[in-house]
Amino acid sequence: MVRRIDVSGASGIRLAAWEFADPPKTDPGRGGAGAAGAAGSERTPGVLLLHGLMGRASHWASTARWLAERHRAVALDQRGHGQSAKPPETEYTRGAYVEDAEAALEELGLAPAVLIGHAMGALTAWQLAARRPDLVRGLVICDMRASALGAASQREWEEWFKSWPVPFATLADVRKWFGEDDPWVERPNTSRGEFYAEVMAEYEDGWRPVFEPEQMLKSREAWVYDAHWEELAQVRCPTLVVRGLDGELGRAESQEMVRVLPDGRYAEVVDAGHLVHYDQPEAWRAAVEPFLDEVLR
Repeated sequence: MVRRIDVSGASGIRLAAWEFADPPKTDPGRGGAGAAGAAGSERTPGVLLLHGLMGRASHWASTARWLAERHRAVALDQRGHGQSAKPPETEYTRGAYVEDAEAALEELGLAPAVLIGHAMGALTAWQLAARRPDLVRGLVICDMRASALGAASQREWEEWFKSWPVPFATLADVRKWFGEDDPWVERPNTSRGEFYAEVMAEYEDGWRPVFEPEQMLKSREAWVYDAHWEELAQVRCPTLVVRGLDGELGRAESQEMVRVLPDGRYAEVVDAGHLVHYDQPEAWRAAVEPFLDEVLR
């Protein structure tokens, strides 16, 4: 079962949220079924999944399905991504992304929830946890740095977008370029090719991304120049920092993040790059599930 739920984000922007499996049923004697039951511990625990820059909710499909065995798991297409609205560039701010997630939690009735975020989605998650601790009972940060990346990094991304050979003739061409031919690929990576194939749509002239690259750069610009250690230190809920062994978050920085967090934990997934949950879904589950069991029991 895949179910779309339309929610309103900051300033009324239309966002698409997705459930990829039926949520578990709560014992009727304890207050009703699913998230619509009674408040507090009698409700099915809620989990909100936030993808990274250029991603979409469907990248969480496998995670959402095993989460749904015991929790109500909802993945959000963030503004400018997937099937959510794509407003003017001036609205791609950190505050807008955080307010969107805040509104989704409240409208979906998930709070207090566990937030699971990948890359930019992880930053949104910890900024929301710092801002609204009443809405967040636990946090999973997947391969997102707290340090500033700087102007050189932003320029590299601008050049990278220009290098894309769009439009692609076929989805097979998408998979091959992002999995093998992209200069940023150090060795063939099938899962990376599949990841990018999911964010393409067919147009008259071929396959193009469902997002606007200019809007992605604007979104990234809102956080790439700043460090985010102070907000991380304000997160009071239990937090798991997960990194892929070959990802963008280094071991030293990830362990410093755990140290800065008031209640931080650490997990590492071998044979995984930046797309940890996509590269190694079973190892990802093994790293995350014990933490969720502890936080949501």
